[in-house]
Amino acid sequence: MGQPGLNRRQLLSAAGGLAVAGSLGFAALGTGADALAAGAHTRVRYWNLFQGGDGTNQVAMVDAFREGHPDIAVKDSTLTWGGPYYTKLAMAAAGNRAPDLAVMHQGRIPGFAPGRLLDPWDVDLLAEYGVRESDFNPVLWQRGVVDGELYALPLDIHVQLNFYRKDVCGKAGLLDADGRLPAAASEDEWFDVLETARGRLEKGRQTLGLHANDQNFCWWFFVAFYRQLGGTYFDDDRTAVTFDTDKAARVLEFFRRHVTEGYVTVGEADGEAFLAGSPFTWEGNWSVPYFNGQKVEYGAQPLPPVFGTPATHAESHSFVLPHRAGRGGDADRGAYRLAAYMVTHATTWANGGHVPAYLPTFDDPAYLELAPQNEYSRPAMDHQANEPHIWFAGSTGVLAQRLGPIVASSNLGSTTAGEAARRMKSALARLLAMKNPMDGRTAAQELKGASA
Repeated sequence: MGQPGLNRRQLLSAAGGLAVAGSLGFAALGTGADALAAGAHTRVRYWNLFQGGDGTNQVAMVDAFREGHPDIAVKDSTLTWGGPYYTKLAMAAAGNRAPDLAVMHQGRIPGFAPGRLLDPWDVDLLAEYGVRESDFNPVLWQRGVVDGELYALPLDIHVQLNFYRKDVCGKAGLLDADGRLPAAASEDEWFDVLETARGRLEKGRQTLGLHANDQNFCWWFFVAFYRQLGGTYFDDDRTAVTFDTDKAARVLEFFRRHVTEGYVTVGEADGEAFLAGSPFTWEGNWSVPYFNGQKVEYGAQPLPPVFGTPATHAESHSFVLPHRAGRGGDADRGAYRLAAYMVTHATTWANGGHVPAYLPTFDDPAYLELAPQNEYSRPAMDHQANEPHIWFAGSTGVLAQRLGPIVASSNLGSTTAGEAARRMKSALARLLAMKNPMDGRTAAQELKGASA
């Protein structure tokens, strides 16, 4: 059976949430030359969404590739992060104007019509350039697979972390003999840590940065702790919601306690407060370059396993092949060579705090010297808490937009934990019944179609 055609209106709504019609008018910012470099016979067009410190590291890696591969001219373009990026990528793939290579959050793969807007990777060709499944965490690799085909080649995982100041924690006697914070193994242990640290603070200083009213962070943190409790979202057939409201309420009550007991100041600029003296903040690993640029001695670890099973929220920047009619030839091979190079030379990328997906990087002496990456990378890779593998999930996706505000409302006390959990389950049921604008099918229909 053929899939419904995609029109402009469908694509605009499919990008989800942050995308607006006006986003199609922005220009891509390129660092590569428009014309082929001298001596190059192949041109590769590459789109990414990396800005700030990530952008700097990405440019350095692409420039290193250019230097080592003078036969390939890379035209790299950085587009606006979030919904606008995915809107433009979808429109380009649908109109056969897509780049040869692009970056995508792995969680967005199921919703991007694999096989229609994305082309699968040839794993044998990847192997020619040194990239093999055996060199990746199996869970991470499999999340890029749809209907037996690899659509997302992972570059990293980026995770939520518990950052802690060593000066405050040291004075409070919370650090071990190696100068690190032992992971709290229960709710009581965690709140004992917070209370002990609070005793060393000047009046008015918050103890923990929780991003209590930010929908994205609220959702990411919920995913982590709900996974610690073994919570699920949907059955294997994607026909029923299995969301456990009791477990969800327990997570929400845990979050709310930070606010009611005064460890969190709602609305505080959490990262800045950490630099100013707050002992803890929960942030993404992308904060590492920012914190490293300050005169602060700190450590970082996965979110505390207070419910017994270690798990911290993780997403992945991955390389994808946007659909192109007649894909192949030198440009296609050039895209493979560029992606393989970036994945296998990930120490530079790890400077931005990201955990490299390519496991041999963990044996690179230069990588092992990176701090605090050497404290959290291994446990974070081994204990990933991912969003459900479904079309409305993924970074800036519909799932976070629908459920994140409900978590925030519980954090702020505008609804009870129990009521918020029930609202989350109802929202999940509505999403499960929705059709993916990319292909006009529900999650269950997509799954059934993939297995047919």
